Amino acid sequence: MITKFYRYLLRNQVILALFIIVAGWFLFHIRGIIVSIFISYIIMAALLPGVSYLRRKKFPKVLAVLIPYVGVFLIIFLLIIPLIPFVVSQISSLFNGLPKYLDNSATILGFKINQSQIQEYLSNGVGGLGKNAFDVTSKIFGGLLATLTVLVVSFYLLNYDDSFKRKFAQLFDQEEREHVHDTLRLVDDKLGAWLRGQALLCFAIGLGTFLILSALKMPYALPLALIAGFLEVLPTLGPILSAVPAIIVALTISPAMALIVAVAYLVIQLLENNILVPKIMQHAVGLNPVVVILSIMIGANLMGVTGALLAIPFVSFAIVVGKSLRETH
Repeated sequence: MITKFYRYLLRNQVILALFIIVAGWFLFHIRGIIVSIFISYIIMAALLPGVSYLRRKKFPKVLAVLIPYVGVFLIIFLLIIPLIPFVVSQISSLFNGLPKYLDNSATILGFKINQSQIQEYLSNGVGGLGKNAFDVTSKIFGGLLATLTVLVVSFYLLNYDDSFKRKFAQLFDQEEREHVHDTLRLVDDKLGAWLRGQALLCFAIGLGTFLILSALKMPYALPLALIAGFLEVLPTLGPILSAVPAIIVALTISPAMALIVAVAYLVIQLLENNILVPKIMQHAVGLNPVVVILSIMIGANLMGVTGALLAIPFVSFAIVVGKSLRETH
C-alpha cells in the first residue's frame, strides 16, 4: 500500500508538492510527539539485544522485557542519586570561583577583564537556570508527562517489538516485506549500538578525565570530569568545549599546569578517536566530522539542546532508510 502510494506521488508532481507541504506542516506541529517516539525507539533498540538474549534462554516475554528495562534504569538511579549533593556543591563552588579564575588567567595571558561583570552574568545565569530548571527539563524531555510517556512507549515497543514490525511490514507489497524487516533490524542495530556505545564512551571519558585530573591534583576534578563525560554526547565539538574550563582552572595554578592539562585532554581525545571509538562504536553508523558538526548545529538551531543531542542518531537513521530506498528502487 505504501509502495503504491509512493509511486503514485512520484508520477504526479503537483500532488507530491502539496503532500510534502501538508506533511511538513503536520510534522512540524507534532514535532514534540515525534521526538518522544524517536527517543523511545532508541531506548528500545538499545535494550533489545538483552531482551532477545533472555527470550532465547526461555524467559517469559514480560519478564525478559522487565529485567533489562528495570535493571538499567535502577543502576543509573543508584549511581546518580548518591552523588547529587557532592556534585551540586562542587559545581556551585566552581561557578562561584570561575570569575576569579578567568581574571587570573587573563592576567597571565596579558589582558584585563571585568570580574564583577562576569560574576553578575554568572549569578544571573545560574539563578535563571535554577528558577527555570523545570523549563530546561521540559525542553530536553518534553516535561514530566512526556518523560513518563517515553518510558511507557519504549516498554511497549520492547514488549510488542515483533508484532509492531510485522504490522508495519504488512503496509508494503508482499515482495518487499522481507526487505522492510531487514531495514527495521538494521535501524535497530545502528540506533541501539549508538546509544549503548555513547553511554559507554561518556562513562569512559568521564572516568578517565577524573583519574587524570585527580592524579594532577587539579581542583574540581569531579565536576570537570562530569562536564567532559556529558559533552561527549556531542562528537567532535564536545571534547574541545570540555577542555576550556579545565585549562582556565589550570592557568590559575601555573602556565605549565595549563599546558599539562591541555596535553592530557589531547591525549584523551587521541585515545578516544583511535581506540575507544573504533572499538565501542564499530556497529554504529560512521559519519564525516563535517557532517557531524553541521548536524549538531542544525539540530540545535531547530530544537535547542534536544535537537543537538538527537542530531547524530537521526542522521544515522536517515542514512539507513535512504540506503534501503535506493536498494529497493
